Amino acid sequence: MKSINVAIVGIGNCASSLVQGLEHYREGANDLVGLMHWEVGGYRPSDIKIVAAWDVDKRKVGSDVAEAIFAKPNCTAVFAPNVQPTGTVVRMGAVFDGVADHMSDYKDDRTFIVADAAEPSKDDVVRELRESGADVLMNYLPVGSQEATEFYAECALEAGVAFVNNIPVFIASNPEWAAKFEAAGVPIIGDDIKAQLGATIVHRVLTDLFAKRGVKLDRTYQLNTGGNTDFLNMSNHRRLESKKISKTEAVQSVAAERMEDENVHIGPSDYVPWQNDNKVCFLRMEGQLFGGVPMNLELRLSVEDSPNSAGVAIDMIRCAKIARDRGLAGVIDPASAYFCKHPRHQVTDDIAHAQVEEFIKAA
Repeated sequence: MKSINVAIVGIGNCASSLVQGLEHYREGANDLVGLMHWEVGGYRPSDIKIVAAWDVDKRKVGSDVAEAIFAKPNCTAVFAPNVQPTGTVVRMGAVFDGVADHMSDYKDDRTFIVADAAEPSKDDVVRELRESGADVLMNYLPVGSQEATEFYAECALEAGVAFVNNIPVFIASNPEWAAKFEAAGVPIIGDDIKAQLGATIVHRVLTDLFAKRGVKLDRTYQLNTGGNTDFLNMSNHRRLESKKISKTEAVQSVAAERMEDENVHIGPSDYVPWQNDNKVCFLRMEGQLFGGVPMNLELRLSVEDSPNSAGVAIDMIRCAKIARDRGLAGVIDPASAYFCKHPRHQVTDDIAHAQVEEFIKAA
């Protein structure tokens, strides 16, 4: 079986957990605890190779990916400290709107320090994707990076590389972009990665449970706090519009009845520096049981944010690769619905799970 050659845009906490995971699970080590699938279409985690990478921080640009993933401002858990050199050096990326202005107001080590290096043109990125033999391009840019995401999506289209959009900039769920990938014969999975057991998936499952058990959901909130660079970036609420839409629609789409806007509040809440990559979710749901009798549910969920998405990312990479192997083009709906918060077609998670398992097993 050939390897899966992966290019990554943004060597932040999520990329760190992904690369650490490839080392952690190499050759079936560590009992495979935490993986949803050991094999997907014949591909194992050890078949994934990092062949190209871009970032804009001077502490990462010019370093091997295996070194860059541990550089500041990354602060996620280190569960595989001895990642072997990949042979892939992080290149200077295109900035566009990928670095928020307010990030320079913070003087701690969560601030981006943009490298003094020439930014690549589209031709430069396309050339690197082709020469590296990349099969899949992973987008890990910060929330709110609309222009930068569109730039790399165009590069993937031109290079013929499958695109996995892990952030809430709407590409796969945008009809115009979906049509572009269809016309180019290139697969895409997105948008906005759904963590393995995070706030959104828990909120969705509980909302679906209310619907299936005949409990009327009157109002709900989901508040999240964290101390990583992602939360610092999102403290500028102007960068949050698509994130709030993505998280809110993920819950609204499985409710028995759509709630009025004033009765649902879902989204990042506050940046708490000492939490580092730990994310804490406070969730409340208020509803009515039999006879209109009121009830409420409150839940607190604490997770290490980036490892919580890495296992999902490994499956997305493999689904993108087998889609490419099969000559599929455009949005890969089963994978998008199961792995992402804002796919173009929302279904409940039990249906999405069945669909993605069928996709994986298909000849």
